[in-house]
Amino acid sequence: MDLATLTALKPAEYSEAADGYRVAAKMASAARDDIENRIAVAMRTDLKGDAATEASKQVARLGQNFHYIQTQCGLIGTALEAFSYELEAARRKLDTALAHARTAGLTVNPDGSVTYPAGGEKSEDGKTPPGGTVTGLTDATASAVGRQAAGFDPNPHHRLAQDCADLIASALKDATEADEKWAPKLRALKADDDLTVSAEDWADTSSDTKGVSEAGATYLGSLPQPPQDGSPEQNAAWWRGLTEEQRWGYLAAYGGTIGWMDGLPADVRDEANRTVLAETRGVAQAELNSWMAKEPRPAYTEREIINAQTGERWTAKIPTEEWRAWDRQLQDLKKPLAGMDAIQGRFGSYADESTRPYLLGFDGRNNGRVIFSVGNPDTADNVVTYVPGTGSRLSSIDGDIHRAEVLQEGASITDPMRRTASITWLGYDAPQDLLGDATDPEYAENARAPLNSFLSGIDTAHEGNVNSTVLGHSYGTLVAGQTMRDHPELPVDNAILVGSPGVGVDHARELNIGADHVFAATARNDLVNLAPPPAGTLAPLNPHAYVRLFDDHSIMYGNDPTSDEFGGRTFAVADGRLPGTDGLMPAHSQYWEGTSLHHMARIATGGTR
Repeated sequence: MDLATLTALKPAEYSEAADGYRVAAKMASAARDDIENRIAVAMRTDLKGDAATEASKQVARLGQNFHYIQTQCGLIGTALEAFSYELEAARRKLDTALAHARTAGLTVNPDGSVTYPAGGEKSEDGKTPPGGTVTGLTDATASAVGRQAAGFDPNPHHRLAQDCADLIASALKDATEADEKWAPKLRALKADDDLTVSAEDWADTSSDTKGVSEAGATYLGSLPQPPQDGSPEQNAAWWRGLTEEQRWGYLAAYGGTIGWMDGLPADVRDEANRTVLAETRGVAQAELNSWMAKEPRPAYTEREIINAQTGERWTAKIPTEEWRAWDRQLQDLKKPLAGMDAIQGRFGSYADESTRPYLLGFDGRNNGRVIFSVGNPDTADNVVTYVPGTGSRLSSIDGDIHRAEVLQEGASITDPMRRTASITWLGYDAPQDLLGDATDPEYAENARAPLNSFLSGIDTAHEGNVNSTVLGHSYGTLVAGQTMRDHPELPVDNAILVGSPGVGVDHARELNIGADHVFAATARNDLVNLAPPPAGTLAPLNPHAYVRLFDDHSIMYGNDPTSDEFGGRTFAVADGRLPGTDGLMPAHSQYWEGTSLHHMARIATGGTR
């Protein structure tokens, strides 16, 4: 970039353009909210039939398209703001150099060089040290040499001119680098010339987000920074202190961070996480599409089969080993997509504001982490946080969300005058194997801090008082118990522990909420009551001795929460079915139905079993 171009540039115009894109993003956001929370809800409630179903799908896609527009406009706005910020910094350098040149009587030439007049003390022959012209240097070593040489010149204008020329050269270099960096990124921030927002479009948006956040690090670093490892209260104070422009910048570039910040409003976290979900799903779908195109051919080989008894012969098609390996990878790629589709589907199927879904945390890496709320926890009178246990992961999140949904429905029936938000908190890496990982307390130990922060954040972000209940299932009871044990000030009113292997304490009072607020139930035929005896076959144990399942870790798990020794309160559940009679582990998953569900709904709404 040359001197004339930089002099003529007005960085504020790019900031004004950023304002325009933010306005467009807000309009798209408002349109999406109106579609999802008013039009689509009314259609699902008032219209029935195949035509209505298809129309609802079309409306849902329209809402997703507005989400895409909102995200892209937000990125463009942030990119333009960052470009403006970097140009403004370059202009300040140039303006400073020009001002110094004028004051010193120097001449700035069109090519950025600086001419200085004769000056200084006359030499012995009566001559005044001559003037000259210097060119700016940006290389640190060369610049230092140039300044040193100018310092030896008896003409003091030489050193001033060199300083001005160097500053001009630095300004031009900064402006050129900013232009070269942002021009291709801004050109890339455009949609395909069609009317379909595809998985590839969202995958491209994911790449755009990374590009803008990396390229805009200088601008974003100039904003008020979020507290490092901040408490929910600190996070909330930081967010309240940001301007609207700054909030848009963080949401556009760092949605994955904002979405996990406890203490921020639920609608802010939902906004950030839904964008991360859409981008992650786009990348995953694009990867799946690419893998499907690589299906080996031929997929099958023909093999003659002979019946040894009858001698009958026939030809069977047998998958090749190459195809089997390809199919195994295909199934692995499909699993997280199933979980993401289960989450996304909730945004197009809720009935009213009381069951409106909020995505309070999403991370698609590894086994995945998800925090999903049925109802707004910031405005609900009752909030129940369900911590799932062994085997929980993104690919199976549909079942865990369903449990939150049926509990929210039960609570609304039990206490129709007050609002209840029901949350699935898979904010930790859950053990995946019942008789392997689940015997390791480390998973629970690593989950204590994030669960404490989340529950404290619910209290921080809430508008008024809230009745808070923690519901742990299976290994999730250990996560809940250890968190409550180690954080006496945790804002929790009730604890429900079902199918528990132990909660890390021997007595309910050690959970710091009063023993009469701790409720537990374990079905008679729950698999958690089984342990492998020496013969290697499963057999029911005395419920109070079940902790032997965990061998050396029994001290970590403590007393059976349903025992008299534990000192809490219990509620009735059906016996359940033994494994092998009607499914693998039916008893371990039956708590969200019948009498058990009724009791949990009463507890979650502040009543008793």
